[in-house]
Amino acid sequence: MTVQRRHLHRVALAAALAFTMGSAAAQPQELLRIGFQKSASLLTLQKAQGTLEKKLAPLGVGVKWVEFPAGPQLLEGLNVGSIDVGYVGEAPPIFAQAAGASFVYVGNDPAAPEAEAIVVPKDSAIRSVADLRGKKVALNKGSNVHYLLVRALEKAGLAYTDIQPVFLPPADARAAFEKGAVDAWVIWDPFLAAVEQQTGARVLADGRGLVNNYAYYLAERSYAQKKPQVIRVLFDDSVEQGRWLKANTARAAQLIAPIQGLDVPVVERALQRNQFGVLPVTPAVAAEQQKIADVFHALKLIPKPLRITDALPAAAN
Repeated sequence: MTVQRRHLHRVALAAALAFTMGSAAAQPQELLRIGFQKSASLLTLQKAQGTLEKKLAPLGVGVKWVEFPAGPQLLEGLNVGSIDVGYVGEAPPIFAQAAGASFVYVGNDPAAPEAEAIVVPKDSAIRSVADLRGKKVALNKGSNVHYLLVRALEKAGLAYTDIQPVFLPPADARAAFEKGAVDAWVIWDPFLAAVEQQTGARVLADGRGLVNNYAYYLAERSYAQKKPQVIRVLFDDSVEQGRWLKANTARAAQLIAPIQGLDVPVVERALQRNQFGVLPVTPAVAAEQQKIADVFHALKLIPKPLRITDALPAAAN
């Protein structure tokens, strides 16, 4: 090998080594694994924009986004250790806690009672919740709308046993709803906004005056204890992006709609009904969650009574 070729070879090796070391240095030392549903518009926006990744980079933490079709499946992912943090409605954590899942409530978004509802086809003869007696009602078992259905029936003077629940995930429920295989559907946004705008579905009752419809941030218990700083960064980014979303709803809908596979007006309507601004779970919010757990136990939807305080971080008890 000539002197010139040896020199070029050393230069190439040095460059390759520098690239390798630079790439290694750029790789995060650990990952925050976030469970989300595509219907969770704020997290979908955060994922698309990469804002959280930028905030966590100085801590040497990367982000892995893990998508689930609904809350119950997400909670199962949290329980088996495939994610560290998840975002779900009110009911899934109760069913998961009853099944022995190890997690803690670390935060919640404000109430959004308008963002879930019981709907019927536009030409349905059903005009009130009381008319659901004996009818087939589709819902995702263990999801936030499970409690809405219970409370709406109660207000209408019906028992949960007076209807025929048909447990289906959102996509299957939409198909059954349009085919007439079920009489009503209890669903949340943006699926609610989609079926309203695309089929003319009528709302029998939404959550106003019945439920709060909080959304919760949950974390695997040991992760919450060991990584409070990471969770704090997640909260900071969620608050920041939530404020931007509310101030720029039309633009946010344009960004989110292609990801959710929905029309922009549908997403914009859903965003208008949802609220954002995560805060630590207060005793008052925990007490509302306890009411849901008590109702589910009374209806034998869960096998044993629960204490929501058992699933709160130690500092919150």
